[in-house]
Amino acid sequence: MATFLYARVSTAEQTLEHQQAQAEAAGFIFDHVIADKGVSGVSVPMMDRPEGKRLFDMLRAGDTLVVRWVDRLGRNYSDVTETIKTFLSRGVVVRTIINGMTFDGSTKDPMQMAVRDALIAFMAATAQAQAEATKEAQKAGIAHAKAKDDAYRGRKPSFTRAQVDTVRDLLASETCIAEVARISGLSRQTVYRIQADPEGVEKALALWEG
Repeated sequence: MATFLYARVSTAEQTLEHQQAQAEAAGFIFDHVIADKGVSGVSVPMMDRPEGKRLFDMLRAGDTLVVRWVDRLGRNYSDVTETIKTFLSRGVVVRTIINGMTFDGSTKDPMQMAVRDALIAFMAATAQAQAEATKEAQKAGIAHAKAKDDAYRGRKPSFTRAQVDTVRDLLASETCIAEVARISGLSRQTVYRIQADPEGVEKALALWEG
């Protein structure tokens, strides 16, 4: 029986090392670290990712798969739910770092199965909804920035793209504001701003990103 960490980053500012460090800080020890870099969780299914396919090939009954949250598996509802369902049917235990969730396919009790599957579905739907909301905010922010190329950019944002992504991931998993601030390295006030004004945040990033 082995423990695997699967990490995925889709932008240059995100780091695989951060996900591994976060997992190790939570007390996990890994036999294998599998990572996909620069791969979208929205448009690229798990089985079509180079390391995602490798993970499918390596996992065996009794193994444990650790991910920061289900959005690392993907941000497409159907793909995430099918991926987790496949792993559970193989006897793999899936655990998340954020919120400390454990999904085990060994139970045969229909009520426990229903609760487990409903929770997986909710988390997968949340991951997709967050991705769609972020995309719309990005489009609005970029369009606003392009429309005012000569506009005064104002003060440089106190947050980076990677920090914004982290905040949104944590908020989507219902992590409390104080913990989000601690993990992201931002003030509570900044976290509240990212939460309340997604278009404004994307506008600020668009004006200052190259």
